[in-house]
Amino acid sequence: MPEDVLPNGSAPTVPAPLGLSGRVLEMQTKLHRWAVAEPGRRFDDLFNFVHDPATLLVAFERVASNQGARTAGVDGLTATDVASAPGFLTALRADLKSGSFRPLPVRERKIPKPGGAGKVRSLGIPSVADRTVQAALKLVLEPIFEADFLPVSYGFRPKRRAQDAIAEIQRFGIKGYHWVLDADIEAAFDNVSHRAVMDAVRVRVKDKRVLALVKAFLKAGILTEDGQRRDTHTGTPQGGILSPLIFNIALSVLDEHLHRDWKPGGRMDGQYPRKKRRRHGLPNWRIVRYADDFAALVHGTADDARALQHEVASVLEPLGLKLSPAKTRIVHMEDGFDFLGFRIQRKRKRGSAKWYVYSFIAERPVRSVKDKIRALTRRTSQANPADVLIRLNQIVHGWTNYFRHAVAKHTFRMLGIFLWRRVIMWFKTLHRWSWKDIRKRLLGPHGSWLPITVDGVELINPARTPAITRYRYRGDTISTPWAIA
Repeated sequence: MPEDVLPNGSAPTVPAPLGLSGRVLEMQTKLHRWAVAEPGRRFDDLFNFVHDPATLLVAFERVASNQGARTAGVDGLTATDVASAPGFLTALRADLKSGSFRPLPVRERKIPKPGGAGKVRSLGIPSVADRTVQAALKLVLEPIFEADFLPVSYGFRPKRRAQDAIAEIQRFGIKGYHWVLDADIEAAFDNVSHRAVMDAVRVRVKDKRVLALVKAFLKAGILTEDGQRRDTHTGTPQGGILSPLIFNIALSVLDEHLHRDWKPGGRMDGQYPRKKRRRHGLPNWRIVRYADDFAALVHGTADDARALQHEVASVLEPLGLKLSPAKTRIVHMEDGFDFLGFRIQRKRKRGSAKWYVYSFIAERPVRSVKDKIRALTRRTSQANPADVLIRLNQIVHGWTNYFRHAVAKHTFRMLGIFLWRRVIMWFKTLHRWSWKDIRKRLLGPHGSWLPITVDGVELINPARTPAITRYRYRGDTISTPWAIA
């Protein structure tokens, strides 16, 4: 049975001279240290940390600096509106302490799925007050559960990136894990069981007030786009600050199940036991998960991968989740598969007999970024050219930075040509230029094209993205933000 203990008996009674952010970081470091030292420890009296003025202030600063700060919840208030209202955090803290705080329903907003052929995804937008409390809960809960999360999970975790997941797939693909269960969980965030979520949170949290807050956010309900109120009996809304952490807590059951044999004393603990299993015709496997997207790599046969698929389905069933029959498949790495926007494929290196696992850019993200460029450079657009170039640069910079560790040189060059042509054709219409005018303005003295520049803003050329190199595999060496001395 887990040990029930109080977490903050040694907490200082006066604020540390570190500033509010420093106080919160110090609190998080202590929670993480205690969670690592005692894996069975259940934490009580966490609620005091949640409504601490420093925690709430840091939480609100994160909400206000987020890209969605300008988006209002059902109450119609944005972060700017709330920031200008005197006493917002004081009143919110008083509501939390008195137990009168109740989250509002999230506002539903449907957005197109990337490459979804007209399909949409529902986002749930909480009010600013709810976002602040969720951020405060995350500040308190994340250091505790990060002590338990396994290194095979990369999505929505501090200091971890999608590129780490790709690097792990490449690493094990080179080592013989050639069969892949390319899995897709059907409507994962919408269908995860509330009971399973709360049971997973209770493993580490004893404080009933914190548990009640988490449950209240799960049950807050949805205000649909047509103004109808809908109760939420399952799922955690995409768009909530707390939702990714809650989902990772629930899905850690899958990580534990498939990774348990890699732990000390397990059947796959060490190279020799794994080689011995292969000599006896037994498979080895490894899961790589990024939120609800995961790939199970199998060193064995296609039948071994199919058996693993049935095992995964049985683990997901108590969580209220199931694999999508249409999107879940078993593939060989030589055929390739898409994961997190990358196309991963095992191929023979040109001019040699050696085989490597390469990551390319998949077709869907290329189509998506081209659609964004098209939307900004319509020939009928009367937008300010400098503003458009700034936005194009932001899109292209973020996109190329994400994919720059893939085999991307050719794709970047083709995207650069596409981008240049779209902007030039827009400028032709906007300024009523002819090709003679374009050559006069953009052709250099030696016959080479000059960069497109408007009011000091130069259009980025994706082909000039620096340092296209393979991402370094970090694996178990990824640290947390709460360094333990």
